[in-house]
Order: sequence, then structure tokens, then C-alpha cells
Amino acid sequence: MRVNVEDYVNAKGLIFDCDGTIADTMPAHYVAWREVMGRYGIEFGEDRFYALGGVPTVDIVALLSREQNVEVDVEAVSKEKEEAFHEFLHEVGVVAPVVGIAERYRGEKPMAVATGTERWSALRVLNHLEIFDWFDALVCSEEVARPKPAPDVFLEAAKRIGVAAEDCVVFEDTDLGLEGGREAGMRVVDVRGMYEARRIT
Repeated sequence: MRVNVEDYVNAKGLIFDCDGTIADTMPAHYVAWREVMGRYGIEFGEDRFYALGGVPTVDIVALLSREQNVEVDVEAVSKEKEEAFHEFLHEVGVVAPVVGIAERYRGEKPMAVATGTERWSALRVLNHLEIFDWFDALVCSEEVARPKPAPDVFLEAAKRIGVAAEDCVVFEDTDLGLEGGREAGMRVVDVRGMYEARRIT
């Protein structure tokens, strides 16, 4: 899939997803998911993992446990999974083509990160990559009522950077995230056309 520079060069505000969009975290996230879910006898295949990209951790735990009829403490398991992911943080790098766009427009266009991750986790990733201060706002899962594919996180990001939704472009790597961006009335860029995602299996 070819990405045209016209998709974002004329935008007044840029909004980036975090995991899989500016941070190459998805393989580390999946290893953590597989390890933690395995402790509870819950199956979580890699294809399903990517299909649920952008959904908050707590919602995924609740969904999988309900589907497989396994009773767990959803909040505790969600925290366990996020802590497991951060054990692999040293392996996480940037998605270079996307971060290159952010670097080009930092200080020139208002920019935000809008993620389905909790704030403490997103902050650790962005600080690890040394790019947190590039962005004018960070909107996380616990700060909006509805997760992606609802448009809430993107609309809140646009509000915080002071740009009308229709003047923003969203960069995303998942179908759910792209749907949310469109629902927000924003143009969207599917970054999967810009790099080849690493897979575990």
C-alpha cells in the first residue's frame, strides 16, 4: 500500500497511535500476552492479537476470559500483562518511517499521541524512545469513555492540540484504529504500507 505525502503534509494537526505506529512494540506485546495468558490456560493466537490492536488490555482480558469461560481477576491480569511487556522494553525501537514524519513536523504542526494503552505504560515507551517531548498531548485509554474503534481518543487529542477534527490526520496500524479515525471525521494514514511488521510465528 502506497502512502502519499499529500495525506498529511497539508494537515494542520497530526495524531499518532503509539504501539505499532511510532513504537515497534507489537512483537514484545505479543510475547507478554502469550506468557501471561498461558498461566491461566487462555489461548490468544497471534492473528487474533493483531485483529484486536488498539483495544485496551483490560478489555482484551475480559473478552478472552469470557469467551473461554475462564474466571480471572481482570484488573490484576491486565496489570500482570503490562508488567510482563515492560520486561521486554529494551527490545523496543521506533518505527522509523513514521517517526521520521513526526521528527519532520515537530515544532511546526501540533502533534499528539492517541493510544489504547494506559498512561503509565505509554509514558515509559515514549520516554524509552526519547520522543515524548516531541508531542503536544498524550491521550490514553483511561482518559476517554470508549476505546477504539470509537473516535473518543482521537477527538480528545484534537481538542488538546487545538485543531479541528477535520483538519487532523491520524496515523494508525490497525483496522480498529483506522475506523476510529474515520469516525472522528479525520483523514487516516495506514502505516502498514510504510514498513513490514515483525511477527513472532
